[in-house]
Amino acid sequence: MQDAIEERKLHPAMVEGDHDFGTVSDRIGDLTLKKRTPFHWFIGFAIAFLVAQLLMVTIIYLVTKGIGIWGTNQPVGWAFPIINFVWWIGIGHAGTLISAILLLLNQKWRTSINRFAEAMTLFAVACAGLYPVFHTGRPWLAYWLFPYPNTMGIWPQFRSPLMWDVFAVSTYATVSLLFWYVGLIPDLATLRDRAKNKYFKKVYAIFSWGWRGSARHWHRYELAYLILAGISTPLVLSVHSVVSLDFSVSQIPGWHATFFPPYFVAGAIYAGFAMVLLLAIPLRHLYNMKDFVTKTHLILMGKVMLATGLIVGYSYIMEAFFGWYSGSQYEWFMIKNRIWEGPYWAFYWMLMFCNVISPQFLWFKRFRESEFWLFIISIIVSIGMWLERFVIIVTSIQRDFLPSSWAMYSPTIWDWSMFVGTLGFFFCLFFLFVRFLPIISIFEVRTLLPQANVHGRPQDFDENVLEIEYTYDKTDPPNS
Repeated sequence: MQDAIEERKLHPAMVEGDHDFGTVSDRIGDLTLKKRTPFHWFIGFAIAFLVAQLLMVTIIYLVTKGIGIWGTNQPVGWAFPIINFVWWIGIGHAGTLISAILLLLNQKWRTSINRFAEAMTLFAVACAGLYPVFHTGRPWLAYWLFPYPNTMGIWPQFRSPLMWDVFAVSTYATVSLLFWYVGLIPDLATLRDRAKNKYFKKVYAIFSWGWRGSARHWHRYELAYLILAGISTPLVLSVHSVVSLDFSVSQIPGWHATFFPPYFVAGAIYAGFAMVLLLAIPLRHLYNMKDFVTKTHLILMGKVMLATGLIVGYSYIMEAFFGWYSGSQYEWFMIKNRIWEGPYWAFYWMLMFCNVISPQFLWFKRFRESEFWLFIISIIVSIGMWLERFVIIVTSIQRDFLPSSWAMYSPTIWDWSMFVGTLGFFFCLFFLFVRFLPIISIFEVRTLLPQANVHGRPQDFDENVLEIEYTYDKTDPPNS
């Protein structure tokens, strides 16, 4: 019996409480189908919507006046737009990682968090895509970046990193959208069958594509889902690698580094999991989802954040080492300028505290199992990853090869209003998602229940544990 208890500790249940197929559908489906929308939803959506209006005002003024309203100057030609672009793309990485890679690795703990993590990916990419479009200065000519057939035979400059971003981000967004929508189809059919409102019923019926749950439907669904997971997996590595190549193909000290692709990918997963925790912790309380998003999920996400944080910290050390070991006076000057001699040295040490020191508390069980501390550390990491992009971009080009061209960079109120506006836009989309679609995958959570196993056995236990439990409680033998 003691061995069985130890096994439970090693393999904790991904679903807590006494649930069956019906209660899972009720608890998750009712969040969308209930007649009265929670009051806290209206408050949150109203705040997000008002903040999103900053984005609308900024874009209107930006198109009217031009990008001169930003603090972008020479030599800091890349500033807030690219900082925020890279930050938002990084946040979107956790959704694809949780959805695709953990699915292929058969990690059951992804099941309760993959749905809203995938939605987070789509909304983050939508926010990120705004920046390059308006940073070009002529958003009405953005279609020139696509290789569309044209009579003049003028094709985009494929050697430009801007073109690489267009293809990488558009592919990432398309595959992520398909992966998210395909995973939604069985749940949309469940909502269709349970909806009382005839208009909702029709909408869910349209988007569920006539799903009836037949063996043929499940076979085709699982095949399509697996194929999309296989396609999405290399995108986790390729998208942010391509974004990092925007920097490393240049000759600017601090950017011209071969380790940028893995450095950026690790940082993206780091920032992405921090955002998932920032969303998961309030959701499980506000919507009483503690049985499905358990403490085990939070602990595991904290461990992933700790692991990627160590990789990011190692990258910072190697970046400084390469600057010294390279023998290049320009590289070494950039490192010294970034760490202690330059005007932005305080930002560097702030990011070191946020990204390297703060996650070290996750080594301790007390912090890993505390929702409060996980939430606080996630906020600190999110701020730190934004500071990392600021330091990489601004301090590398603020003082370039010629002292005569050095200049300070200061963001204007319009830089901040667009960034804060995208935060409002992101949460506005997320609140709409929470209200009209299931935030947790209903059918995937069902697969974690003992009833889902053909032998009626919990999936988290092996034969030996079941045999031990049976010998101690023969009045309630496992179903065969």
